[in-house]
Amino acid sequence: MDAAAASEFAALNSHLWRMYAMAPTKSQVLPLVRAQLDALTAGLRHPQNSAIHQRLCALSSELFQLTGEIFLDADRYTDAAHCYTLAATAGQEANSPDLWACALIRHAFIVLYERRFAEAAPLLELAGAVAERGDPTLSTRHWVAAVRAGACAGLGDLNACERALDAAAEVHQLRGPVHNGGWLRFDGSRLAEERGSCYVTLGRYDRAEEALGDALAGSPTARRKAGVLTDLAVIGVHRRDHDQVIAYANAAVATARRTGSGVVNHKLRGLQSYLDPLLVDQRIQRLDADISDIVGTHAA
Repeated sequence: MDAAAASEFAALNSHLWRMYAMAPTKSQVLPLVRAQLDALTAGLRHPQNSAIHQRLCALSSELFQLTGEIFLDADRYTDAAHCYTLAATAGQEANSPDLWACALIRHAFIVLYERRFAEAAPLLELAGAVAERGDPTLSTRHWVAAVRAGACAGLGDLNACERALDAAAEVHQLRGPVHNGGWLRFDGSRLAEERGSCYVTLGRYDRAEEALGDALAGSPTARRKAGVLTDLAVIGVHRRDHDQVIAYANAAVATARRTGSGVVNHKLRGLQSYLDPLLVDQRIQRLDADISDIVGTHAA
């Protein structure tokens, strides 16, 4: 394989990431991604010069991360974790610290989704150390900090969470293209929703509501907006505001039905765990049943 062929693979990789971002149902992109991965791995099975070998490893790391994202959105966490492990190995082989670190960050997301917050720390510590060896103009290390904030919130450590959020916000001081729109997309635009989610987890609801309002004003994507609405519904539960819960949660449920997104389903499962005190309200009972129908769970 020559440099021109590798460049064609790189162009198609970028196209696949754009398709993934635009697809309402992420699994629709999987057959194309698998076909591209098959072609790349076939290239790696043949002898290549060092430069082409590293390029193919880098391109494979990109696509293993994309495959993992698709599996994560389908609630296939084991498959996603396997892809992220392969992506990290390929990124390391490619001598690309930023690719390697991003694969580790994505792997840490799975641990956080399963609420094993303490277990995420070693992954994020390694991701941070690897990112420090990467391109200082990119936002990789700031993304590590943003994800670390979520882990700290899960552990109930407000001070560490806020320090991590402040470190992530330093991305706004970078100049030029800080991400590539594909395997690295962190540019700080999601910090309001991430800050709000952290404050919900920590039980700081007034501060959470302010941040989540800022997030909605930023016109997030459908999946991200559903996550924000679900967090606002959780705040409504704690305030015993049935109308707030219904309004925000039903909008998130509609997005879950339309997209089939496992990421949205995950947020709804989290909301459902809080609904028990409000189940005397028939509207909340219907909401609980709707969530169970979508995510395949049953109210406790």
